[in-house]
Amino acid sequence: MANHYYTVTWDQLHRDAKALAWRLHSVGPWKGIVAITRGGLIPAAIVARELECRLVETVCVVTYDGEQRGQPLVAKAAAAAGDGDGWLIIDDLVDTGTTAKKVRGLLPKAHFASVYAKPAGKPMVDTFITEVSQDTWILFPWDTEPQFIAPLAAQTP
Repeated sequence: MANHYYTVTWDQLHRDAKALAWRLHSVGPWKGIVAITRGGLIPAAIVARELECRLVETVCVVTYDGEQRGQPLVAKAAAAAGDGDGWLIIDDLVDTGTTAKKVRGLLPKAHFASVYAKPAGKPMVDTFITEVSQDTWILFPWDTEPQFIAPLAAQTP
């Protein structure tokens, strides 16, 4: 279990993904984007829109079961991207770098970008927007939903 949790809203994710696109705009042009599923799908869609990139491929890597990290399993490779030359890889978060290392092995010439990065995974990405501590678990908007929380004064210790 993580020591800290950080909730990212849809608005914040959209702003951060646009900021990522802004940084990536001057690094391109790109032949296409490879989204790492599932977390990279939404940021990749936002970046693709901002960069007017119409070719979006996926690489499907299973690394987590809930908060438990396992060995990465490639369920689907990004065949259209070849060795990654001229391609942009997008993920929501690079945590330990395990998934990033696996994808870099498949697409060694691609530019790797993530919206969020933790210290252990940061060396695996070329571009990111926000660094969070290693002991923080990010709750993305697709993993949460709004619910009522009693006021602090009404909660019993």
